[in-house]
Amino acid sequence: MVSRSLAPAAATGGPAASRRIGSIDALRGLVMLLMLVDHVREFFYLHAQVRDPMDLAATPPDLFLTRAASHLCAPVFVLLTGLSACLYGQKHGRRSTAAFLLKRGLLLILLEVTLVSFAWAGSVRPSILYLQVIWVIGLCMVALAGLLWLPRLALVAGALALMLGHNLLDGIAIRADEPGYVLWSILHQRGMIALPWGGLARTSYPLLPWIGVIAAGYALGPLFAGGVDPARRRARLLGLGAAALVGFLALRVLNGYGEPVPWQPGATPLATALSFVNLTKYPPSADFLLLTLGLGLGLLALFETLPQRLLGGLRVFGGAPLFFYLLHLALLRFLYDGAAALGLAGASGRVEAGSPLALWLIAAAVSVPLWLACRAMVRLKRASTWPALSYL
Repeated sequence: MVSRSLAPAAATGGPAASRRIGSIDALRGLVMLLMLVDHVREFFYLHAQVRDPMDLAATPPDLFLTRAASHLCAPVFVLLTGLSACLYGQKHGRRSTAAFLLKRGLLLILLEVTLVSFAWAGSVRPSILYLQVIWVIGLCMVALAGLLWLPRLALVAGALALMLGHNLLDGIAIRADEPGYVLWSILHQRGMIALPWGGLARTSYPLLPWIGVIAAGYALGPLFAGGVDPARRRARLLGLGAAALVGFLALRVLNGYGEPVPWQPGATPLATALSFVNLTKYPPSADFLLLTLGLGLGLLALFETLPQRLLGGLRVFGGAPLFFYLLHLALLRFLYDGAAALGLAGASGRVEAGSPLALWLIAAAVSVPLWLACRAMVRLKRASTWPALSYL
């Protein structure tokens, strides 16, 4: 008997059909939709740009919560990338998995500096090339292609050390004119790297802690192996998630190690609560990862218990993640440039949404054609034997 959570996301329909885990696709789909909201903000709300962590004196609660909701996206997505790599390895073996990770990682790096960059900047040669989440996922895949050969205990230890210990390196700062600046800017210190043709590259997602996250996801893979009791899996997921949340609360209450920006009592309970969860994402602090991954593991356990028919919409998005990513950026660029061409720019010179609520409404409207396109892609992937579709 196959559990509901391990049943295929939909009926198989062709020679390339594969057995997918509905709860994983659903969680991936959820964080992709939260990412969509945040990217709508990046296009249509930059007149009210936020810092990292956010300036609570200048950021109203509705904008804070809109931005904070997206904090789940990168940690959960990278964790699920590692988990999916382990599941791939259970079927194809470590050698094939390492080769797949290496090729797909290099593809993602290429896409970041070409199609993704063009969608964000609207230019094939922007003055600043932002190396963001697709870049860092690609680098993490390349790193995991080597790390997956480690014994599982060593992999877990390394993952925890990188996720929870990298803040010990916060005091190491290298100037742009010093040796090692470029490498350190990629690994841990956000920085601007001069490019040979005169532009700059911004390392928005320093790499080290994210390698820990993808390795942790890979280490979770045996929980989803065939024959594992679903109740035991859910209990382990809940236990790990609860441990992460307890760890977050302990570190955050102490207001010391784990987060560079201390929380402060506010004028109201809400202000204090917002300060408490106002965490650093670039690079993600230990507190940031404990909170977001704790919540993510809890959601994964929850999705294991829900009837899969209730998660069908989310599973569609989660079944074609790279396709969704490229398409949603292209669609947002088209909508923004179209609105600007119609003279809809506001006083800031940008096309502006009226409120954070409007961002959620725009995202909801945009998600409809995206869902239809992703559904078509999922069906194509099931029916086709073309190997390149597996990269989407």
